[in-house]
Amino acid sequence: MEKEEKRKEIAEKFRQVLETAEDKFTPEEIDRLRTIFQHTEDAEVPESALDSMLRAASTALILEQEVNLGKQVVEAKIMFEAVRAGFTTLEEVNKQVDELTSKLLDGLVKTEELSNQHNTSFESDNFRQLLLALAHDVRVIVILICDRLYLLQNIASYRPEEQDQIAKEASFLYAPLAHRMGLYHVKSLLEDLSMKFLHYDIYKEIAGKLNQTKRARDAYIAAFIEPVQKKLEAAGFKFSMKGRTKSIFSIWNKIKKQNTTFEHIYDLFAIRIIIDAPYEQEKSLCWQAYSIVTDMYQPNPKRLRDWLSIPKSNGYESLHTTVMGPQGRWVEVQIRTQRMDEIAEKGLAAHFKYKGVKSENDFDQFLANVRELLEHQDDNDVNSAMDEFKLSLYDKEVFVFTPTGELRKFPKGATILDFAFQIHSRLGAQCVGGRINGKNVPIRHMLNNGDQVEIVTSSAQKPTKEWLNIVQTSKAKSKIRQLLREQESANTEIGKETFQRRFRNWKIELDDAILAKYIKRVGYNNIMEFYTDVANEKCDLAKIREEYLEFYRKEKHLDEVTTTQSASNFEQKSNNNFDKTGGDDVLVIDQDLKGIQYELARCCNPIYGDPIFGFVSSQGKIKVHKDSCPNAPQLISRFGYRVVRARWSGKSVGGQFIGTIRVVGKDDIGIMTNISSLIQREPDVSLRSISVDSVDGLFQGHISVRLNDAESLESLIQKIKSVKGVTSVSRI
Repeated sequence: MEKEEKRKEIAEKFRQVLETAEDKFTPEEIDRLRTIFQHTEDAEVPESALDSMLRAASTALILEQEVNLGKQVVEAKIMFEAVRAGFTTLEEVNKQVDELTSKLLDGLVKTEELSNQHNTSFESDNFRQLLLALAHDVRVIVILICDRLYLLQNIASYRPEEQDQIAKEASFLYAPLAHRMGLYHVKSLLEDLSMKFLHYDIYKEIAGKLNQTKRARDAYIAAFIEPVQKKLEAAGFKFSMKGRTKSIFSIWNKIKKQNTTFEHIYDLFAIRIIIDAPYEQEKSLCWQAYSIVTDMYQPNPKRLRDWLSIPKSNGYESLHTTVMGPQGRWVEVQIRTQRMDEIAEKGLAAHFKYKGVKSENDFDQFLANVRELLEHQDDNDVNSAMDEFKLSLYDKEVFVFTPTGELRKFPKGATILDFAFQIHSRLGAQCVGGRINGKNVPIRHMLNNGDQVEIVTSSAQKPTKEWLNIVQTSKAKSKIRQLLREQESANTEIGKETFQRRFRNWKIELDDAILAKYIKRVGYNNIMEFYTDVANEKCDLAKIREEYLEFYRKEKHLDEVTTTQSASNFEQKSNNNFDKTGGDDVLVIDQDLKGIQYELARCCNPIYGDPIFGFVSSQGKIKVHKDSCPNAPQLISRFGYRVVRARWSGKSVGGQFIGTIRVVGKDDIGIMTNISSLIQREPDVSLRSISVDSVDGLFQGHISVRLNDAESLESLIQKIKSVKGVTSVSRI
C-alpha cells in the first residue's frame, strides 16, 4: 500500500472511530487526538509511523465496534502507537490524559517491553511475566485481544516468521482469553483467521462445503423459523429470530472430536430467538418462549442448558435447547433477551452498560487466581502452569454451597479437595474427606451441582503427590506443589543431618566429589533425592557404608584410563543418545540461534532435510520433530506456546543420522544379500542392522542405516525398490 493510500485509510478509520464513539470524547479530547493524527499528513513522515497509526486507528475502531469499553481504552491504544511512531512522548501524554488512560498506557508499555524480549511466547519465565502484567487490568487484555485481531486481519503484510507467531499466539492465547471474557464474536474471528493461516487447506475445504450447502441450509432455517415466528407473534412477543451458521473453526473441532466428516455434522447452525423484554420479565418470557418452541418440536432433555438461573462466570446468560426439527434433524435453539445478547457478543464490556441492572462479575477473581497460580510456580513448573491456565479458560462449571449457604463455583470434575483448598490452604492441607448433604465422602469425591459441602480435617494429615491427580483447580494444584516442596525441603535437611551424623559416628570422613559419583552410580539423579530417601528410611545405611568405602578405595587408587568400544557398542550408544550442541551448525533453532542443545525425537526420527519444528520439553530440552510426526497435531494444539521454529543449516556430512527402512518382498534366496550389497556400495551410507521375519513365502525386513540426509535416504529407498523380488519399501 502506497503512503498516500495509507493516509487516506488512517483518516477514514479515525473518522469512523469518532463517529462510533458518538459523544464519549470532549471537544478538547477530540482536538488532542486530531492533533496526533495530523502528524501523518507530513510528507516526510516515515512509513513505519504510518503503519503504527493505521494500527492505532484500526484497533480503536475494533474496540468501539466489538467491545465498547469506554473512551480510555481507545485513547490509550492511539497514544501508545503515537509514542511508538515518534509523534509524542510518554511524559507529554501522561500530562494530558486522565489517570485511567495513563494506567492503561503504562500496562501496554510494560507488555510491549516483555513481548520484545526474545521469544516471549515460548520462554516460560517471560511468558509468566507477560501474563502477570496482563492480569493487572482487564482492559489491557481487551486492547491486546483487539490488536491481535487487527494483526490477523492484515497478516499478509508481515514477514513469514512474524505471521507464524501472530497466528499461533492468537489461536493458543488470545482466542481462549476472548472466550473466557465472553467476547464470542471476537473469539470466533481470532479462531477462524488463525486457522485460515495455520491450516489453510482444511479451512478452504470446510468453507467451500459451507458455500455449496448454503442454499439448502437457508431454506431449512426459513422452514423451521416460520411456524415458530407465527406462534410467538400470536402470543404477543416482541422479538427477532435468525439462523446463525457456526464458525469454520468450531465445525473443524466437531469433526475432530466426533471423528467424523463434514457431511455427518448436522448441527452446522443454531436458531436464535432474541426477545425485547424489561429486565424484571426476562426470565419468565424466555421460559414462555421455550415452552412454545418445545410444544412445536420434540426437545432432547439431555441437551437443555439453563444459564438463566445461574449465568456463566463470564456473564453469559441464555437458554439453550436442542429439538427435533423437520426431516428428523436436530436443531439447537438459543433463547435470550436483547440485553443478554449484547453481553453474549461483547462479554464483560457490556456489563459496564448494564452494571446498574446486574453487576455480578467474577472475572477479577479469575485474574487474581491466575496471578496466584503464576506467582507460586517454580521455573520448572511453568509449563504445567500454562497448561492449567489455558485449560481453565474453557472449563465448564459446577455450583456448590458452603455449610453457611454461600455459593461457590468450580470447574466440572472438581473434588472435595478442590473445595477445601478454595476455602483455605490450611483446610486443604489437613483435609481427610468431607460430608455432602450430611453423608461422608472421600477427598477424591467429585462435586455436583447443588451439593452442600463440609470439610473433615485431621492435624496428622499431610499432602502427597497423589493429590495432584485428584484436584482440578489451578489454585489447589499450585498450593499442593508448594506444600510438597516445603515437605521435601524439610525431609532433605533431616536426611542430610541423619546421614552425616551416622558417618561421623563411624569415624568416616566424607569426600563430597566421590559421594556425588557414588550417588549417581546407585541410581539417584541428585544428592537431594538420596537425602530424601534417607529421611524416609528407604536406605540401609550400613549397606551404603560398605558400598561407599569400596567405591572410595577404587576411586582413590584407579588411574584415569581411556577405554575403546567396539563398533557395535559405539553404534548402540549413538542410537540412544541424540544430544547435539549445535556446534556443527547442522540445526538452527528459532531466531537463528545456534549452540543450543537439542534431541531428535524418536517417535518420528527426523533426518537432515526433513521439514521440522522444535518442542521445548518439560525438562527444558528442545526435541526436534518432523512436521509430519504423528504426534505433531496434539503437541501444537495442546502446547503451542512450547513450539519453536527449527531449520537445517549448512550441509550434513559424516553420516550422523539414523534412518530405518521397512522392506517387504518375496522370500527368494539371496535377496537380502543383494540388498545389503547395494547398501554397502552407496557412498556415505553405512549399514547398522538388519532384522528379517519370513511368513508364507514373503519376508518383512527392517534395515537401519547411518547417512547424511533425507535425500540420501530417499535415493536409497528408490534403489532398493529396483531389487528383484522387492514389492514395497517405506521409511519408518
